[in-house]
Amino acid sequence: MEALPKNITIEAKPYSFTFPLSSTALLLIDLQRDFILPSGFGDIQSGTNLTEVTAVVPNCVRILQAFRELELPIFHTREGHLPDLSDCPSSKLNRQASAPGTNHSKVIGDPGELGRLLVRGEYGHDIVDECRPKRGEIVMDKPGKGAFWNTNLLEELVGWGITHLIVGGVTTECCVTTTVREANDRGFECCIIEECTAGYNNSFKAPSLNMIHWSQGLFGFVSTLPTLLKALAPALPSPSVPAPDLDFESPPSTPPMWDGRLTLASLRNSYKSGLSPVTVITSLYTRIDEYSQAKSIFIRLVDQSASISYAESLQKRFPDLTNLPPLYGVPFTLKDSINVAGIPTTLACPPLIHIPSLSSKIYSRLISLGAIYIGKTNLDQFATGLTGCRSPYGIPASVYNPDYVSGGSSSGAAVSVGAELASFAIATDTAGSGRVPAGFNGVVGWKPTKGTVSFSGVMNACESLDCLSFMVTPEGGVKDAQKLWNLVRGYDPDDPYSKTPGSLPLPIVNALGEKKWKFALPDRKAVAECSPEYRKLFYQAIGSLHEIGGEVKEGDWGLFEEAGKLLYDGALVNERLAALPDDRWVEREKDELHPVIREIFQNALEKGVSAAEAYKDLRKMTGLTRKVNTTLFNPSHPSYIDVLIVPTAPFHPRISAVLKDPIAINSRLGTFTHFGNVLDLCAIAVPAGHYMEEEKKMPFSITFLGRGGSDARVLEIASLFEGLVGVGARDLV
Repeated sequence: MEALPKNITIEAKPYSFTFPLSSTALLLIDLQRDFILPSGFGDIQSGTNLTEVTAVVPNCVRILQAFRELELPIFHTREGHLPDLSDCPSSKLNRQASAPGTNHSKVIGDPGELGRLLVRGEYGHDIVDECRPKRGEIVMDKPGKGAFWNTNLLEELVGWGITHLIVGGVTTECCVTTTVREANDRGFECCIIEECTAGYNNSFKAPSLNMIHWSQGLFGFVSTLPTLLKALAPALPSPSVPAPDLDFESPPSTPPMWDGRLTLASLRNSYKSGLSPVTVITSLYTRIDEYSQAKSIFIRLVDQSASISYAESLQKRFPDLTNLPPLYGVPFTLKDSINVAGIPTTLACPPLIHIPSLSSKIYSRLISLGAIYIGKTNLDQFATGLTGCRSPYGIPASVYNPDYVSGGSSSGAAVSVGAELASFAIATDTAGSGRVPAGFNGVVGWKPTKGTVSFSGVMNACESLDCLSFMVTPEGGVKDAQKLWNLVRGYDPDDPYSKTPGSLPLPIVNALGEKKWKFALPDRKAVAECSPEYRKLFYQAIGSLHEIGGEVKEGDWGLFEEAGKLLYDGALVNERLAALPDDRWVEREKDELHPVIREIFQNALEKGVSAAEAYKDLRKMTGLTRKVNTTLFNPSHPSYIDVLIVPTAPFHPRISAVLKDPIAINSRLGTFTHFGNVLDLCAIAVPAGHYMEEEKKMPFSITFLGRGGSDARVLEIASLFEGLVGVGARDLV
């Protein structure tokens, strides 16, 4: 095998089709039993003319195998309806059955030999066995002919960064070409593979495909299966030749060794080659034992024998190495505000310790994807703070220097990843808790748009602002953060702030345009608050952004500054009190609280904010959010920007300094983060360089922020920056 170029070009109609592997997906339309097997809906519709549609199945198998070998995204669609047919319009339900001289003895929903026709959950509704989706492949149920109507396919494709689609399926004249037309309207470049699509009337196929590529590719391209497979062949494994039978038993092979890397891709490749997750978990616990501050990282570490036993059970459940779940054997940690059934959740506050009967949705989802949970991590009490110095369970320090803070409130989460004790950590972010500690430990911290990932089963700090966040290794980088987010995001009816499908603004896909983007910066007065090292590294980082298509624009920094002040200077801080058991709880439990947390809560109570003041601040927050979205983040506005770029924090304090002045330093650390959740932005902190402090290398990080719903765009730009500076980023020069 050899590496493929970034862009693949194949012969096609009306001219050559070029697609970038990094943003291309396979989309297979409606390869369902109901459309392909005898006695299904298609059999009834076509008058028993299934020859052509059955012939495409082995061809679709070949293209599936190629995309699976290359680990490229694969999407399947299934047309069908809810059991009560409430999503099936009467024009579709009754059209053929009511036609004069019809041969349709049955309609959608009627019982058939494969179950109720075109009804979700029935045997006939599912995909044929030969093309059955493997774990990690996305199946999109659609009620119409086009795959974009009344589905979240667009959100999925945009979330995964897809711009180009290779398309196959049935039927050509109906659902395949309808979907390609819909995709074209949304900006995707599509190529239908001729041998991978068919219909019930073969005379319709050629004109249907001709209409797609007519007029210089009005709707897309058409190519052939041999052409595509030939272009992909260099990266595909050669067909294996059976070993000769020498009539003696071969010695057992040596189990693969683990190279110690924790990125999602490296672990997946190692597991597919036969590496045991037991080997990884055993090695990780050795690292944990050897790490000097492990006790301050974990509030509760899963017993090693239990983790090994769980890894062994994974191997037994998933013996097929070609069909592993997406996060098979990937070790992760949880911030100890996130519930795991039967395990105490502390919020780093002993009076609030409880044992939940239900796990959080995020934990359950990760376990279903094959990940291995290894422990609960330390945090600032009540998830309140940006220093990591407010926990009764110890003070985690930065992985770079034990004299410097880890950042908070997700302190243990960041250190667990920075010390390479886990592939990723799930934390929370209300005021920067998923970004500041990421920056102080040289890892990537991703805070997606609130409501894109379920918060159910997580203890609240400020419920209307709280988000889950993801921390990943610098080697895994933006790619790992994006993959994790895509695997776990989705609407949750149990989360009152969960975003419903289609509720967030989605861009027109830029498949062919120049990769240009616009950004704004904090004003010089704000950047002047940074330490000299941070200031120099920040301007050094942004100075090269033009190399990757960046264009700086003037932005109204005052809007962000004003929003940031609302979080703690106004009434919004009182929402933290709303998360407490009752109004007298602080007074009753004051001796059990961390002194700094006690002071913050008592000050808020003594201030006595009125309901009128709270509503004024809520109105102000809404107004600022609207203004930012209709000006800076509005593509049709002259001051439009894709992202705001800021230092993740203004400086990196010593633990000793924070202990002397805990509130003022903490407040300064939020200069570039406090406004993010108030304005419902998404944000990612990425390593951007190092500097020397007392002969020790220290990390620097910048954060990219974008409008809520622009997650994929923010991730794309952060990935471009990551590619520019490389893993670990540039050092101070």
